[in-house]
Amino acid sequence: MCTNYSRELHKMGMAARTAARKLALTKATHKNRCLEAMAEQLLEQQDKIQDANQEDLENGKEKGLSNAMLDRLTLSKERIEKMAKGLRTVTGLEDPCGRVESTWIRPNGLKINKVRVPIGVVGIIYEARPNVTADAAGLCLKAGNATFLRGGSEAINSNQAIVNALHKGLEDNDMPKEIVQLLPWTDREAVNQMLTMDEYIDLIIPRGGEELIRKVVQNSSIPVIKHYKGVCHILVDKDADGEKALKIIENAKCQRPGVCNAAETVLIHRSIAEEFAPKMAEMLQKNNVSLRGDDEFCKLVKTAEKADEKDWSTEYLDLTLSVKIVEHIDDAIEHIGKYGSAHSDAIVTENRNTATYFTECVDSATVYVNASTRFTDGGEFGMGAEIGVSTDRIHARGPMGLEELTSYKYIIMGNGQVRT
Repeated sequence: MCTNYSRELHKMGMAARTAARKLALTKATHKNRCLEAMAEQLLEQQDKIQDANQEDLENGKEKGLSNAMLDRLTLSKERIEKMAKGLRTVTGLEDPCGRVESTWIRPNGLKINKVRVPIGVVGIIYEARPNVTADAAGLCLKAGNATFLRGGSEAINSNQAIVNALHKGLEDNDMPKEIVQLLPWTDREAVNQMLTMDEYIDLIIPRGGEELIRKVVQNSSIPVIKHYKGVCHILVDKDADGEKALKIIENAKCQRPGVCNAAETVLIHRSIAEEFAPKMAEMLQKNNVSLRGDDEFCKLVKTAEKADEKDWSTEYLDLTLSVKIVEHIDDAIEHIGKYGSAHSDAIVTENRNTATYFTECVDSATVYVNASTRFTDGGEFGMGAEIGVSTDRIHARGPMGLEELTSYKYIIMGNGQVRT
């Protein structure tokens, strides 16, 4: 295998730039044909993909990967069909490229149009989830972007087999296969060099755990859109509907505890804590949730463990929940600001003024009133699909759909005007 990463990455980068320029001029109907063909090839090459996946699974078992990791790595017939369905879903989404966002005319007669355009070349670094290979390539293609993909080393064979199928779909529609490129090396040095290719790659999107994302940010000379973790809060206000609050907390914590939009901390207003806290604890313990609380909560719920300082900022991704009693809504807002991750936070209240105050003061990507944090998802937001959830405060924030994979430029129409 070639280890001269710099030279090979340079070739890949130039090819990606060339492919991106062609893709930027491609009409939505043609892009949709490519996506349909790519989906068809995933199904036609299913046996090859599963053979490659089996090799990855056997290697993973030898390396001692956990059952959870092996499950994420597995590509069953149903999962391959789901990847194909995902590509076909993207064909039905509105193409944002070329859309005129706004138009105005200056006193000198210049007509200025703000037009949505592709970003260019997007690098995506992700862990052992081979389905991301097809999902990311499809979304980026529809938004007019070429992609540099670097999946987890555990899935190298699966990812390559998926990309081979995608390439066939592109070439069958007279599009360059370099629109979708996969780093063929598992060495971390190749990733480090990729992160310095700012002359070719316009944006990096890492998908994975906090450790991966921090390493990408530390080593990248390319802009990075990220979310480190999802420490999501639910505040049960003094004017909350108790039954509504229990239902929301159960869904946010218990439905899928291992995802970034699951609740990790509940804050309870002191005036209702004596009545509400034991009811909540009983409901959660029936769902096998371990509770960690402050001194006041532990007095109300004897089975709870004492929380330490680290608990308040921990993304458990498991059936564990931190609980704190607060005196005032401002105490809750201060706690969220100090320990939260700006991902998803919610308030349960029947007081409209309190709800408005909370949404104005909590500076997170998504802020909920009387709803579960589990809705932070591109599909649930009606975007059709997403490439990740951003907790940054520039360009893209929250679930990232097609529009967040584009930028804009100004097109100015004149009639001989010159500046004096």
